[in-house]
Amino acid sequence: MSERAEARPISLVHGASDLPSVIVDTYNEELRDDGGFLGDRANKGAFAEILDNCRERLRRLDDDPFGNTPTEEISKKKLDKILAEGDPETAGLIQGAIEEFATQLATVLRRFLKLRNWRETERVLVGGGLRNSRVGELAIGRAAVLLKSEGTDIDLTPIRHHPDEAGLIGAVHLVPSWIMSGHDAILAVDIGGTNIRAGIVATELKKHPDLSKASVAHAEHWRHADDKPTRDEAVERLIELLRGLAKRAGKEKLTLAPFIGVGCPGLLREDGAIERGGQNLPGNWESKRFSIARQIREGIPRIGDHETTVLMHNDAVMQGLSELPFMQEVTHWGVITIGTGLGNARFTNKKAKKK
Repeated sequence: MSERAEARPISLVHGASDLPSVIVDTYNEELRDDGGFLGDRANKGAFAEILDNCRERLRRLDDDPFGNTPTEEISKKKLDKILAEGDPETAGLIQGAIEEFATQLATVLRRFLKLRNWRETERVLVGGGLRNSRVGELAIGRAAVLLKSEGTDIDLTPIRHHPDEAGLIGAVHLVPSWIMSGHDAILAVDIGGTNIRAGIVATELKKHPDLSKASVAHAEHWRHADDKPTRDEAVERLIELLRGLAKRAGKEKLTLAPFIGVGCPGLLREDGAIERGGQNLPGNWESKRFSIARQIREGIPRIGDHETTVLMHNDAVMQGLSELPFMQEVTHWGVITIGTGLGNARFTNKKAKKK
């Protein structure tokens, strides 16, 4: 791991700003305006609301092409198919919603770029569930055009990994080199307000020391929002998933490092408690007496011959970190994630490779 910048020891604290190859300048910024949180204008729910309003305006003069189907039940896959090969008027309806959403996304990004910790940002990556659709890609592209047309020189691009995998892959960039020595995979967790994902992330360090080929070898997914578990039930299920993955790694001849990386919403304290932003998780995750990192370590005290280290960071930070090997030609870059909320983080590379 000689290519990873580790000039001085990295502190193993949750939500750390000083990571092996990058500084996290800020994350989980909560911008407000008179209407509340500004990020609510550009999250997944905002797009659904815009499309719903477009349908309502159309119904005043003509039939709604989606009939009585509630907007929240119209899948991204269906919207994408209509854009590609559907009726031109219905596609135009969707395009109108994309235009409105892109305008709001551009507005939110302008506000971020004015923040002190976001100044001089050269590139912003977009992740989250909406990104994984043609609708999302078009909204990102249109927002980029709107920003550039007004003189804002910023690259706005979708993250390259599938959003379900990006939050897991990002965990490898939390790991100090001394923990990875002699191992070729880690366990990672991505906790969201609707889903919990856990996976085995293969690092491919021997051939690619910059972690550019890290990938999810296997993952398990639980849509906890359907089951409505208590906090303790959610923790127990997560630990079961991780134990099963540890066994699978052994069968697949992957040597796990004694490390579990965890991404979750909100602002984290150094002890692993969630200070704020965990309101969509099952039960009270913002209690000062509760730490999911501590619970996981107690449930999986050892991996192989070593004691387990569990390290947490914000879920948007984790998605951003999955792109770290491909951000080396810039110094300052950020990420926003369009999901239930609007996650965000800004980074400064410790050693950027300018073209």
